[in-house]
Amino acid sequence: MTSQRRRRAFAAAGVFAAALVVGVCATVAYALQTGFDRSARAADLPDVIVRFDAARRAAVDARIATLPNLEARAYRLDVDGVDLRAGDHATHRGAVQVVSGARRGYAIVGGRDLEPEGARAEAVVEQGVARAWDLEPGSTIDVGRLGPLRVAGIARAPDNVAFPLASAARVYVGAALVRRRVAGGDGELAVNRALLWLHDRGRTDVTLAQARTQAYGVRGVSFLTRDGVGLLIGQAAGVVIALLVAFAVIALVAAGVMLGTAAHADVRRRMPAIAVHRALGFSRGAVARSAAARSAAVALPAAAAGLAAGWALAVVPTGDLLAILNEAPPGWAALPLLGAALAAVVALVVAISAWPAWRATAPPPAVLLRGGELARSPRRRLHRNRAATTAVRPFTGPLALGPRLVLARRGRYAGTVLVLGMSAAVVLLMLALATTLERLRDDPATLGKRFSLTVSADRSALPRIRATPGVAAAAPRWVLEAADSFQLGETLKVVAFPGDHTEFEAPPLAAGRRLRAGDEAEVGAGLADALGLAPGATLGLALPGGAGEARFRVVGVVRALDNEGRVAYVRPARLGAALTDRPQIAVRVAPGASRDAVRRRLTQRMTRGPRAAVVSVVSGAAGDSVSLLGLLSAVLRVVGGVVALVILYALAQALALTAAERTSSLALLRILGGSASTTGAVLAGAGAALVLPAAALAIALQELVLGPVVSAMAAGYANLPVRASAAQAAAVTAGLVVVAGIAAVRVARRLRRVPPAAALRERP
Repeated sequence: MTSQRRRRAFAAAGVFAAALVVGVCATVAYALQTGFDRSARAADLPDVIVRFDAARRAAVDARIATLPNLEARAYRLDVDGVDLRAGDHATHRGAVQVVSGARRGYAIVGGRDLEPEGARAEAVVEQGVARAWDLEPGSTIDVGRLGPLRVAGIARAPDNVAFPLASAARVYVGAALVRRRVAGGDGELAVNRALLWLHDRGRTDVTLAQARTQAYGVRGVSFLTRDGVGLLIGQAAGVVIALLVAFAVIALVAAGVMLGTAAHADVRRRMPAIAVHRALGFSRGAVARSAAARSAAVALPAAAAGLAAGWALAVVPTGDLLAILNEAPPGWAALPLLGAALAAVVALVVAISAWPAWRATAPPPAVLLRGGELARSPRRRLHRNRAATTAVRPFTGPLALGPRLVLARRGRYAGTVLVLGMSAAVVLLMLALATTLERLRDDPATLGKRFSLTVSADRSALPRIRATPGVAAAAPRWVLEAADSFQLGETLKVVAFPGDHTEFEAPPLAAGRRLRAGDEAEVGAGLADALGLAPGATLGLALPGGAGEARFRVVGVVRALDNEGRVAYVRPARLGAALTDRPQIAVRVAPGASRDAVRRRLTQRMTRGPRAAVVSVVSGAAGDSVSLLGLLSAVLRVVGGVVALVILYALAQALALTAAERTSSLALLRILGGSASTTGAVLAGAGAALVLPAAALAIALQELVLGPVVSAMAAGYANLPVRASAAQAAAVTAGLVVVAGIAAVRVARRLRRVPPAAALRERP
């Protein structure tokens, strides 16, 4: 009975470990997949957000009111660069949004909303600001010229990520309050943002086409659609979701292989009893159903506990990740998915357990009573045992006996090594991804940017900049926000250099060639996927500020992370009036020169004169996304930790099965004077025979399969060679050895508690 309980405990541990990984991955993937839609519904997010230079509300409304498919509209005045202060926290980058009307486009998650006209001295703060500054309803916040305001509520606005991932701290105030305190109570406030709700979201393109026509003469017009916001956030989360699904599948495969091995060994132990049942008239189906019922009794509570533990481990980092994305957690909505996962895990375990019983009962009962499947191929097993012995013959001693024991079951040995290798490859991938996230945060070259400084100055300043010691090259760089003129809901970033842009910005080329003429363009893979572009296609740009349309022939597709891959590189000749007289000057630092030293020299040179220039350092791909990358790393660490539990289970299961099947050999070794260290050495040798080839397999899988697959998944965003370093590979190998040592010690201690004589009589 003790052996049976031990075997059931091992099986339950395997189910628990697999369900734990599935629970973590399912929780995070479902939350990220559905977070935006859930938040947009709760916030009543508008279908179109129109931004423009400040104008009279009546003049803007006269144009918008005639748009087709329009259900409702609201207007705001956004004021950036406002000083905000609350306690010890302060920022000069406050974004105050003056609201009115009933529909606001945000959800209140704490406290209450402002009144329709907002005459009281109170404000609603975005949840990221409230979390970072420890604000709650009833707190006080100083808002520029409005002075101290009482915090009435906390808002979640899914049209943008939360502070501090978004650099601006958003605060909402009422229009009546602003009129009274700033405008003296008279006059109508200007507006610079319109929120549009449509009857039919599927006809957004029609509304946008008319809106662009109506916007002629209004400066600074740009459009952002609800679907566009969701697509950007969905693309950012897509790689993470795909990885989590892959990890869950790997965990299920690993646990399935080990549980199948254990089920096969259990059937071999129970063959005499199975033969008697078949002789008494029990059908093959009845025997298989009995095995399925036993496995279900073990799998159901273990899987439920594992899924619950996985949910508990993932819910906190997932909630933090969703909060910084301004998305709502799923709450109880995740229960159906976890229920489906529970059914899937239990069904897998039952199938794995029932199949060996069904297969073993195929011979007639008389054959089974004579030994059945256990005695069908003694020559083959003898040959395999001799081959295994020959393979380790150069080595002697207890350490060499361990590999002989595990190699005697070559099918099980191959399956265990495969499971360990896949699981360790996932852990190695976690380490490589952590390094990649650091590169995204710190290294501009991840984007293909070869310049590390920018100067906001006239083109006339180029000679002075190029003459600065340490500057290798400098060129004007224009950055525009435009829209696709064929699908007006799709916005993109346009980057224009007057010459060869690859000297300053060269994201890896995925298809086609580099641009060579003024009518050609290179587009990011994210934009190519969204618009169906390929080399030879036409890119039409609706330029900002009513500057008209420009068309380019696509000659190349590049792997760019900037703006989620929605970027186009062109020459400035066709952009016309959309270009400013004061572009951004990209500065490439000479090899060996100090970036900080060059920055100081440029600052000294460019601050002289009537129009001072600002010298800025180019950050990595995630310049304002340090918090997001930290949370992603936390999620990946949780997944890596639970996958490590699968590795521990696989090793313990393999060594326990080996010890159980070789109980008499190990007992005889003890009778002949073998000490506890001798038994431990045998099991350590068995563990080494498993983990060393598994480590080599893990490194090969990471380099040849997982790394390239993840890089391909992120190809639409950046050049991300996800490769593990030698130190990381050594750390994973050392971790496998340590885990093998822990498993060997545990199994050896359990064996020492059984007297040798009893062990000789025990059936494996």
